[in-house]
Amino acid sequence: MSDLPVLSVLIAIPLVGAIVTAFLPAATARLAGVAFAGAALLWAAIAALSAYDLDGGMQLTETHAWIEALGVHYALGVDGLGLVMVLLTVALVPIVLVASWHEADEEGNGGSRNFVAWVLALEAMSLAVFTATDVFLFYVVFEATLIPAYFLIGGFGRSGRGRAAMKFLIYQLAGGLVMLASVIGLYVVSANSGNPSFLISDLAALDIDPITQRWLFVGFFVAFAIKAPLFPVHTWLADTTEKATTGTSVLLICVLDKIGTFGMLRFCLGLLPDASQWATPLVVALALISIVYGALVAIGQDDLLRLIGLTSLSHFGFIVLGIFVFNSQGISGSILYMVNHGVGTAALFLVAGYLIRRRGTASIRAMGGGVEKVAPVLAGTFLIAGLATCGLPGLSPFVSEMLVIIAAFEHAWWAGAIAVTAIVLAAIYVLWAYQRTMTGPSGFDRVEVMPDLDAREVGTLTPLVLALVLFGFFPMPLLDVINPHVTDIMSNVGVTDAPPSVTGGHP
Repeated sequence: MSDLPVLSVLIAIPLVGAIVTAFLPAATARLAGVAFAGAALLWAAIAALSAYDLDGGMQLTETHAWIEALGVHYALGVDGLGLVMVLLTVALVPIVLVASWHEADEEGNGGSRNFVAWVLALEAMSLAVFTATDVFLFYVVFEATLIPAYFLIGGFGRSGRGRAAMKFLIYQLAGGLVMLASVIGLYVVSANSGNPSFLISDLAALDIDPITQRWLFVGFFVAFAIKAPLFPVHTWLADTTEKATTGTSVLLICVLDKIGTFGMLRFCLGLLPDASQWATPLVVALALISIVYGALVAIGQDDLLRLIGLTSLSHFGFIVLGIFVFNSQGISGSILYMVNHGVGTAALFLVAGYLIRRRGTASIRAMGGGVEKVAPVLAGTFLIAGLATCGLPGLSPFVSEMLVIIAAFEHAWWAGAIAVTAIVLAAIYVLWAYQRTMTGPSGFDRVEVMPDLDAREVGTLTPLVLALVLFGFFPMPLLDVINPHVTDIMSNVGVTDAPPSVTGGHP
């Protein structure tokens, strides 16, 4: 495959699919959408297994001049960070399309044809973001993701979704405008060096003075903190997950929001390492606030989808914390957390959506209980996904969460101590939500005949549950891809892991 533009083909598959499905009847569009998404998954899997070298470095590269006068290139490539995000994206999209088989055709929604087309367009733009190795190209596709995301939120879901979509768009556009200033700043720095270029490889080789790095860092970090999201620029998150369809929420939280933490690793640490260390105290404080605040606010939610959305505020706090404690365990744990959070939260959103459609409400209080008696598969899957969210040992988020917490303790004992409290808080919001919705006497007579998950719904959840268990007991396939990239980041930032120390003992 060395002579093929592997990544361009990967991006083109869902992009062509989006155009094709937009003109097909609803029933055909659903089938065609799954076929295009499945083809992207197959192509990415073949490329990863046959053409990617675990030794690390940027691979499967393509570089073509685009706007020569400005040093802009159509440049693609993947390293360990990019590869795991690409694989997460192509794995979740077909699951979302199958899970949302009839949801888009419900009254008030925009129809399956439009839903499938926008989902595939979002997949294509997300893949372009995760593979772009030119800063200008990254910015263009970073902003382009907002178009399908806006229409997915505003066109499908619950009453009030239009307002939620507008709030989402305003926040994201504001962040993008701030980032644009830093993108232009990078060009000015490279032009002053005599070689104007937006290629990440060229920019990484520049010696940028500390003050300039700090200004550039602010622009990138603000945009990525909004995208992630991170406290205090997170308020669009809960509104969006409450009003959008569960399939849309999976794509937004499990794929699109990862662009924020991906960008922190790729641009903040990759291009502006001195400024990243300078900002560490503030970023760590914001991450810890997000961890605890997100968990506390989630406990008090009555809307199930809003609750799940706020749990992600806490989880993204963990990811950002791991990135900015600057040790290999923290960064490895953060990247692994990005994958595991995507899998676990996708399962939780989807099973919550199945429950809500059966009960006719997202209100936990209104649901009553008794579901586990008549729908044990639904209740069991909800419990597994919920326990994964709160980091149960044996499920994959536990591994990444422990890596980040250990790294936080190495950074500062108080940072680790604050982060640990989220484990207790997570158990409270997960188990309390389960107890109120699944156990006890029925809140409604109709629960007596509520159907359990059907074959299609079980099929969408099975690969997610299997991944949670598999990577919970055996995370090395992911870490083997991630760790070489972590080594490169640590080298670029110029930090090394502190040697282990033992105090209080005798020689």
